[in-house]
Amino acid sequence: MANLLVSKGLEKGDRLCVYLANCLEYIDLYLAATRLGVIFVPVNVLYRDREIRHILQDAEPKVLVTTAAQIEFVGDSGVPVWLLEELRESVVSQPARRRIDVTDADSPAAIVYTSGTTGTAKGAVLTHHNFVVNAINLLTCWQFTAADRLLLTLPLFHVHGLGNGVHCWLASGCRMRLTERFAHDQAAGWMREFAPTVFFGVPTMYVRMLEWPMETAAAVGASMRLFVSGSAPLPAQTLEEFRERFGHTILERYGMSETLMNLTNPYAGERRPGSVGLPMPGVSVRNLDPDGNPVPDGTTGELYLKGPNLFAGYWRREEATAAAHRDGWFRTGDIAVRSTDGYYTLQGRRSDLIISGGFNIYPREIEEFLCEQPGVAEVAVASSPDPRRGEVPVAYVVADGLFDAGALEAACRANLASFKVPRAFVRIEKLPRTALGKIQKHLLPKWESV
Repeated sequence: MANLLVSKGLEKGDRLCVYLANCLEYIDLYLAATRLGVIFVPVNVLYRDREIRHILQDAEPKVLVTTAAQIEFVGDSGVPVWLLEELRESVVSQPARRRIDVTDADSPAAIVYTSGTTGTAKGAVLTHHNFVVNAINLLTCWQFTAADRLLLTLPLFHVHGLGNGVHCWLASGCRMRLTERFAHDQAAGWMREFAPTVFFGVPTMYVRMLEWPMETAAAVGASMRLFVSGSAPLPAQTLEEFRERFGHTILERYGMSETLMNLTNPYAGERRPGSVGLPMPGVSVRNLDPDGNPVPDGTTGELYLKGPNLFAGYWRREEATAAAHRDGWFRTGDIAVRSTDGYYTLQGRRSDLIISGGFNIYPREIEEFLCEQPGVAEVAVASSPDPRRGEVPVAYVVADGLFDAGALEAACRANLASFKVPRAFVRIEKLPRTALGKIQKHLLPKWESV
């Protein structure tokens, strides 16, 4: 594949954009690009014309690889398009000799675009060093070996699938089974057939797995060594129910597109419900107030990070890169609390903070409580404008049974401070999410106080 890219004119520093679902050639293209110093630019397979056009205009790739079925979503961007079907035919005629150009570890390996849930997506430049350090950390902290069997159902356009899944497989030499996507109705069969020892998932996958029969859960749990959850907060209730059914405590960790992995619950040690654990080796963490001062343990602050896992900056956005840093530390935008023994618990994004009548409200606390209530499958708490209090919390509930807004309100009033009680409980069919399970609160239906 590297020889094919060279024959088509790609050189070190060029961008190679890939708009594909999971497939073997996806990995071949990625490895070929990294060997040549070509910068790999994965595109969310769910994106369409407008979203793809933004990335193509921003990254200015030399070429875009996609399929004949997907080309209709690309639009007329002016970027040359190679069809995967044609590449499959062309690559077999290329020489098999190893081709590699020496690349500095601090050179860009990939540009991964943020989900853009609050604005235009920015391209996070990840270096070869970032990926290597992340892989070494994960193999060490999660005790990966060549004896493991990894079932990878996560999309490779995201760092969760590419940065964690692919690199853990390659660096450990374990056996991996790659699927195009996570299919709830097929995943149980895959697990029973392949008998994986490790599975990387997002909370929505684990919620769906709780629907499997007890017999299936027991059989899957019998071969498994480690379930890992990330990309979105894992409700403590889901962790507890999963442990009862599968016999495993899901290991929750915390990462970002800009940083890869930052914190993790320990492999050997307490995996604390609701917590993302402790800093990974080489990663420094600060929890600071708005003025940049450290906050005491047990107090909310914003997480700042420093370490070899941090990205090189946003592609061609010096101002955005500068704004994301403070005194050499990366501002995550995530609000957290540290316990006295060093465990961090995320409270939500800084942008999600609700200030109602002068009181700070962190939606995660309310969401966790509501998830414990009977009949509640999932919930998201967002702000709504209010003429008297500025803004108030509103709960959007996905119910798996009878929906009783009055009972939910009564439970909140009995267990939460009055200003934290949602002004309304709105039932919806499903929460709007990104492909990796992050809730897109700006897409929730608007609710207005009366």
